[in-house]
Amino acid sequence: MPGKQMMAAARKTNQVDINLGQLNEKQEQFMRSTKRYACYGGARGGGKSHALRIMAIYGAIKYPGIKILMIRRQYPELQGNIIEPMMKLVPNTVAEYNSQLHQMYFINGSVIKFGHFQSYEAGDAEYRGQEFDWIFIDECTQFSESEFRLLGGCLRGVNAIPKYFRLSCNPGGIGHFWVKRLFIERKFITDSKNPEENENPDDYEFVFARVEDNTALMNSPDGTAYLQMLSQLPESIREAHRNGNWDALGGNYFPEFSKDHVCKPFSIPAHWKRYRAFDYGLDMFACLWVAVDENGRCYVYREYQKSNLIVSDAAQEAISNTGIGERIAVTFAPPDMWNRQKDSGKSMAELFMVNGIGIIKANNNRVQGWLQVKELLKPLTDEKPGLIVFSDCKKLIENIQEIQADEVNPNDCAKEPHSITHICDALRYFCISRSLPAQAIQAQIERDEFDDVGDDYEDTMTGGEATTSYIGY
Repeated sequence: MPGKQMMAAARKTNQVDINLGQLNEKQEQFMRSTKRYACYGGARGGGKSHALRIMAIYGAIKYPGIKILMIRRQYPELQGNIIEPMMKLVPNTVAEYNSQLHQMYFINGSVIKFGHFQSYEAGDAEYRGQEFDWIFIDECTQFSESEFRLLGGCLRGVNAIPKYFRLSCNPGGIGHFWVKRLFIERKFITDSKNPEENENPDDYEFVFARVEDNTALMNSPDGTAYLQMLSQLPESIREAHRNGNWDALGGNYFPEFSKDHVCKPFSIPAHWKRYRAFDYGLDMFACLWVAVDENGRCYVYREYQKSNLIVSDAAQEAISNTGIGERIAVTFAPPDMWNRQKDSGKSMAELFMVNGIGIIKANNNRVQGWLQVKELLKPLTDEKPGLIVFSDCKKLIENIQEIQADEVNPNDCAKEPHSITHICDALRYFCISRSLPAQAIQAQIERDEFDDVGDDYEDTMTGGEATTSYIGY
């Protein structure tokens, strides 16, 4: 990696000068890192994006034929903060930018690919199977840990170029907790039974920077005004954005969720009542299996999540992932399952029924539903939480720590990014529906129990929301 003087000097590529400018001390430290994962973060205005841009250009020049991927969540941000500034730094005699392919081609064979990443599913379709020598994520706290790991699977190749993953961020966002865990707290998975899940502490480095470290900004006419703006923010936001305090601003809707809510899987006693709850859309089918013990404590003991499933396939997956002889008392589903489809005139509730899954309409009051989740996360009389999740339900554990409070209505969860909301919604449907007051409603659950429904079918499928008449806890 270059030193400060080296970076300050112009680099010659085929007799063309490229002035990459001068780095401040923290940017230079970031550039020199030889760790597989290095993250540059802290306060806003610390010069993070510039460090990524310079390092990408430097790598493209130093390693002919290198393949580099630069990612941001939204394309307009990528265009304004990354692509356009880089085009100003690199003359077209050294590299040309293809606006259709969003790639910069260097005359030495190096390629920088610019991509945005709107959802896990879109990213999976775009990048799975691809190989890159260096990967950059600007504002990585806008990404979930699963998205980060998905891109990490693309960091490979058989050449001699060192493989680097470089990130920049500020506190807050859906990725706040995994970034904080890996780079700030340095709490690594080292004892997993699956060696592939273990994390090597020697692979990670964090470079902390405050706005004062950005000498270019501080020496500019706008430096004082920018500091003043940051200093006038509300206290928690000011601590995060002005001082880079990772404890001041998490934004997570469920800060109470902790390791106490996770347990190792065990054999569920036969007499415990079992439930399913799911959220369904073509973009994602997310299903949870929950068992309730004698004290009302709820254990999420199984999860399933997959995209692009039609109703018949989703129903089959719910059935096949339910154990043989495992009796499910109730399957909760969102109310929109009862909406009639324009093409067939049937509801998805009907389609689930004919495919073997009788479902009960869950309450869809979002705020009350989230409050019910929070209630179950509280300790019961024995000081253990009312909701516990098996450790192999990794998606739920990850997403419940990532989901943010809505900026407009802090009593509600944010609906974006949509990819992390599905399995949390399934949990919400279970939590609120099992707490409803009793009503005189009778429902049959398994397919073979619907054989003689006849004229009562419509009443069976639309008889209202789930109640304690068949929850019975």
